[in-house]
Amino acid sequence: MSVKIDVIRIDIPEGTNVIIGQSHFIKTVEDLYETLSSSSPNLKFGIAFNEASSKRLVRYDGNDQELIKLAIENVKKIGAGHVFVIYLKNGYPINVLNRIKNVEEVVRIFAATANPLQVIVAETDQGRGIIGVVDGYTPLGVESEADIQERKEFLRKIGYKR
Repeated sequence: MSVKIDVIRIDIPEGTNVIIGQSHFIKTVEDLYETLSSSSPNLKFGIAFNEASSKRLVRYDGNDQELIKLAIENVKKIGAGHVFVIYLKNGYPINVLNRIKNVEEVVRIFAATANPLQVIVAETDQGRGIIGVVDGYTPLGVESEADIQERKEFLRKIGYKR
């Protein structure tokens, strides 16, 4: 047996975030739709899920056609069974991530980001699977006192801290 390793670049347009995870059952798409649609009336999203058995189709749903299309394109590029891709607008992963993790079919979350993202995929004679992700870039240093103050001010400005 042999393993081929691929690096897949995930497209993340300006103003969107992506969540990539693994699940285990066909009802994932409907359950993720219900979870996201009930989290915020303003949230726009697209979901795509690679079915790993039976018909092995890309299953999809969402409330924004552009985001659905992006999710389908990128889950197909990954090509791994039981993987899902969610694109979000008008909301952030922090607003929905715990709810997604609590969907009973969800096994794990690989990434939740707006940063440049690469997915590392292993391919065997059976199929493909995600090994891990590269989220953003390598750190350039350690924050200074001014950076700490800037971080704290930013979190308060956007309403995540008081």
